[in-house]
Amino acid sequence: MVFCVCVLESAADSKRYVGSTNNLKRRLAEHQDGLVFSTKYRKPLKLVYFEGCTEERDARRREQYLKSTKGRRFLAKRLMEYYRKKQKLIGTIGTL
Repeated sequence: MVFCVCVLESAADSKRYVGSTNNLKRRLAEHQDGLVFSTKYRKPLKLVYFEGCTEERDARRREQYLKSTKGRRFLAKRLMEYYRKKQKLIGTIGTL
């Protein structure tokens, strides 16, 4: 069995949600359907990053790390191109 750590981004407020699951497809559907309290009012959500682990404890530990200050910094560096393209798109829209 594979356990996933995922990072979702809200299109409504651009905030990130970090969580872990043993069924990524099901969990994403739950978020999109508004069944998860912490993301219910932040839809739509976009999957921007995920990692797989073979052990649940490792996935939970990684989730906690990504929620920490160092983990947020890691994600900012890891997703640098994603945020750079997003910023360019926002800049392009702002000039219209």
